[in-house]
Amino acid sequence: MIGESLEQGLRKQKYEVDWVRDGVAAEAALSRENYALILLDLGLPRLQGLHLLKNYRQAQGKSAVLIITARDTRNDKVEGLDAGADDYLIKPFDLEELFARLRALLRRSQVVQPAELSHQGLVLRLDTHEALYQGNSMHFSLREFKLLQALLDVPGKVLSRTDLEEKMYSWDAEIESNTVEVYIHSLRKKLGTEFIKNVRGVGYKVANPL
Repeated sequence: MIGESLEQGLRKQKYEVDWVRDGVAAEAALSRENYALILLDLGLPRLQGLHLLKNYRQAQGKSAVLIITARDTRNDKVEGLDAGADDYLIKPFDLEELFARLRALLRRSQVVQPAELSHQGLVLRLDTHEALYQGNSMHFSLREFKLLQALLDVPGKVLSRTDLEEKMYSWDAEIESNTVEVYIHSLRKKLGTEFIKNVRGVGYKVANPL
């Protein structure tokens, strides 16, 4: 119930969320994705959260970690922080306090994103999910926005269909085989056929910056 409430609350705050239910699944997710921030419950089945955290830091994992737990003794807090956590929040907690702590951690994190991305007349405002093109307001669906964000993050870099799917969807989401192509087609109708280029047999990119 707490996990469901957290996931819903975070998505309403415009965060992209991957939710896993045990330590082994969490370790697998961390091995394949680079997250801006990790919310970690210590009482996980299959692999305890504290062991997961120690393994993650030993593997040079750099993402900020906020422990959320019912373990409220001083020793528990010290052990969690010494294992590599950046902050510690005791259950039950207020969602607004959680969001404030997330914002503070992300401000300090090296992986925090810029406020906006711009390229060839297109501006994506990442905090509000607003977009402008040639000075005019544009509407993009959430998936379109994330696809553009991935391409504009490093203009000129070719991203494969798999690369784009990983940016657009949570890691365990079901994805149809032609999903990326459908969104590319939609975006070309809005931005022009030359804005997103196809590198045959490799993937897609936006033009190299001048």
